[in-house]
Amino acid sequence: MLLFNWICIVITGLVMDMQLLMIPLIMSVLYVWAQLNRDMIVSFWFGTRFKACYLPWVILGFNYIIGGSIINELIGNLVGHLYFFLMFKYPMDLGGRNFLTTPQFLYRWLPNRRGGVSGFGVPPASVRRAAEDQQGGGRHNWGQGFRLGDQ
Repeated sequence: MLLFNWICIVITGLVMDMQLLMIPLIMSVLYVWAQLNRDMIVSFWFGTRFKACYLPWVILGFNYIIGGSIINELIGNLVGHLYFFLMFKYPMDLGGRNFLTTPQFLYRWLPNRRGGVSGFGVPPASVRRAAEDQQGGGRHNWGQGFRLGDQ
Protein backbone atom coordinates (compact mmCIF):
# COMPACT_ATOMS: atom_id res chain seq x y z
CA MET A 1 0.00 0.00 0.00
CA LEU A 2 2.71 2.46 0.97
CA LEU A 3 4.69 1.80 -2.19
CA PHE A 4 1.64 2.22 -4.46
CA ASN A 5 0.47 5.36 -2.64
CA TRP A 6 3.98 6.83 -2.67
CA ILE A 7 4.39 6.26 -6.42
CA CYS A 8 0.99 7.83 -7.17
CA ILE A 9 1.73 10.82 -4.94
CA VAL A 10 5.20 11.37 -6.41
CA ILE A 11 3.75 11.35 -9.94
CA THR A 12 1.01 13.77 -8.87
CA GLY A 13 3.59 15.92 -7.08
CA LEU A 14 5.75 16.14 -10.19
CA VAL A 15 2.77 17.06 -12.37
CA MET A 16 1.45 19.68 -9.91
CA ASP A 17 4.89 20.95 -8.82
CA MET A 18 4.27 20.16 -5.15
CA GLN A 19 7.15 20.62 -2.73
CA LEU A 20 6.04 18.52 0.26
CA LEU A 21 4.47 15.10 -0.19
CA MET A 22 4.21 13.96 3.43
CA ILE A 23 0.65 15.17 4.08
CA PRO A 24 -0.84 13.47 1.00
CA LEU A 25 0.85 10.18 1.96
CA ILE A 26 -0.49 10.37 5.52
CA MET A 27 -3.95 11.28 4.28
CA SER A 28 -3.97 8.39 1.79
CA VAL A 29 -3.15 5.90 4.54
CA LEU A 30 -5.76 7.52 6.79
CA TYR A 31 -8.35 7.27 4.01
CA VAL A 32 -7.72 3.53 3.59
CA TRP A 33 -7.91 2.99 7.36
CA ALA A 34 -11.14 4.98 7.53
CA GLN A 35 -12.72 2.90 4.78
CA LEU A 36 -11.68 -0.38 6.39
CA ASN A 37 -13.11 0.79 9.74
CA ARG A 38 -16.18 2.57 8.39
CA ASP A 39 -18.49 2.11 11.36
CA MET A 40 -16.00 2.86 14.14
CA ILE A 41 -16.81 6.01 16.07
CA VAL A 42 -13.90 8.48 16.26
CA SER A 43 -13.49 11.71 18.19
CA PHE A 44 -12.21 14.92 16.70
CA TRP A 45 -11.58 18.37 18.15
CA PHE A 46 -13.83 19.60 20.93
CA GLY A 47 -15.37 16.17 21.44
CA THR A 48 -17.15 15.88 18.11
CA ARG A 49 -17.86 12.24 17.34
CA PHE A 50 -18.69 10.66 13.99
CA LYS A 51 -18.05 7.54 11.95
CA ALA A 52 -14.49 6.89 10.81
CA CYS A 53 -15.44 6.91 7.13
CA TYR A 54 -15.94 10.68 7.38
CA LEU A 55 -12.63 11.44 9.14
CA PRO A 56 -10.51 12.26 6.05
CA TRP A 57 -13.21 14.63 4.80
CA VAL A 58 -13.61 16.26 8.22
CA ILE A 59 -9.85 16.88 8.33
CA LEU A 60 -10.00 18.37 4.84
CA GLY A 61 -12.89 20.65 5.84
CA PHE A 62 -11.23 21.63 9.11
CA ASN A 63 -8.03 22.57 7.28
CA TYR A 64 -10.10 24.67 4.87
CA ILE A 65 -11.80 26.47 7.77
CA ILE A 66 -8.52 27.36 9.46
CA GLY A 67 -7.25 28.81 6.20
CA GLY A 68 -4.91 26.11 4.95
CA SER A 69 -4.59 24.71 1.48
CA ILE A 70 -6.78 21.68 0.92
CA ILE A 71 -4.87 20.44 -2.13
CA ASN A 72 -2.60 18.14 -0.10
CA GLU A 73 -5.51 16.55 1.77
CA LEU A 74 -7.55 16.23 -1.41
CA ILE A 75 -4.74 14.49 -3.30
CA GLY A 76 -4.17 12.15 -0.34
CA ASN A 77 -7.87 11.27 -0.21
CA LEU A 78 -8.01 10.64 -3.94
CA VAL A 79 -4.90 8.43 -3.93
CA GLY A 80 -6.24 6.56 -0.90
CA HIS A 81 -9.54 6.07 -2.70
CA LEU A 82 -7.72 4.79 -5.78
CA TYR A 83 -5.86 2.22 -3.69
CA PHE A 84 -8.99 1.20 -1.77
CA PHE A 85 -10.97 0.83 -4.98
CA LEU A 86 -8.31 -1.21 -6.80
CA MET A 87 -7.47 -3.39 -3.80
CA PHE A 88 -10.86 -4.01 -2.19
CA LYS A 89 -13.90 -2.57 -3.97
CA TYR A 90 -13.29 -3.63 -7.56
CA PRO A 91 -12.08 -7.21 -6.98
CA MET A 92 -14.27 -8.09 -3.99
CA ASP A 93 -17.52 -6.17 -4.44
CA LEU A 94 -17.67 -5.78 -8.21
CA GLY A 95 -16.04 -9.12 -9.14
CA GLY A 96 -13.29 -7.53 -11.20
CA ARG A 97 -9.67 -8.44 -11.70
CA ASN A 98 -7.18 -7.90 -8.85
CA PHE A 99 -4.78 -5.22 -10.14
CA LEU A 100 -2.66 -4.78 -7.03
CA THR A 101 -0.47 -7.47 -5.50
CA THR A 102 2.61 -7.23 -3.35
CA PRO A 103 5.81 -7.56 -5.43
CA GLN A 104 7.87 -10.69 -4.76
CA PHE A 105 11.05 -8.72 -4.01
CA LEU A 106 9.30 -7.26 -0.96
CA TYR A 107 8.52 -10.78 0.29
CA ARG A 108 12.22 -11.66 -0.13
CA TRP A 109 13.38 -8.56 1.75
CA LEU A 110 10.58 -8.55 4.35
CA PRO A 111 9.28 -12.09 4.92
CA ASN A 112 5.56 -12.48 5.46
CA ARG A 113 5.89 -14.27 8.78
CA ARG A 114 3.54 -13.98 11.72
CA GLY A 115 4.58 -14.47 15.29
CA GLY A 116 8.20 -13.53 14.65
CA VAL A 117 8.51 -12.00 18.09
CA SER A 118 8.25 -14.53 20.88
CA GLY A 119 8.70 -14.24 24.58
CA PHE A 120 8.02 -10.52 24.59
CA GLY A 121 8.81 -9.12 28.03
CA VAL A 122 10.48 -12.31 29.23
CA PRO A 123 14.23 -12.32 29.78
CA PRO A 124 16.27 -15.09 28.11
CA ALA A 125 16.44 -18.40 29.97
CA SER A 126 20.07 -17.86 31.05
CA VAL A 127 19.19 -14.56 32.76
CA ARG A 128 16.11 -16.13 34.41
CA ARG A 129 18.18 -18.99 35.87
CA ALA A 130 20.71 -16.53 37.31
CA ALA A 131 17.91 -14.47 38.87
CA GLU A 132 16.25 -17.56 40.34
CA ASP A 133 19.53 -18.68 41.90
CA GLN A 134 19.93 -15.31 43.59
CA GLN A 135 16.37 -15.27 44.90
CA GLY A 136 16.31 -18.81 46.23
CA GLY A 137 14.23 -20.72 43.75
CA GLY A 138 12.53 -17.82 42.04
CA ARG A 139 10.01 -17.20 44.84
CA HIS A 140 9.71 -13.99 46.80
CA ASN A 141 9.36 -14.03 50.55
CA TRP A 142 6.24 -11.91 50.81
CA GLY A 143 5.15 -13.26 54.18
CA GLN A 144 2.48 -15.78 55.06
CA GLY A 145 -0.46 -13.81 53.65
CA PHE A 146 -4.08 -13.59 54.74
CA ARG A 147 -7.29 -13.50 52.76
CA LEU A 148 -9.50 -10.46 53.19
CA GLY A 149 -12.15 -11.04 55.82
CA ASP A 150 -10.14 -13.62 57.76
CA GLN A 151 -9.22 -12.68 61.29
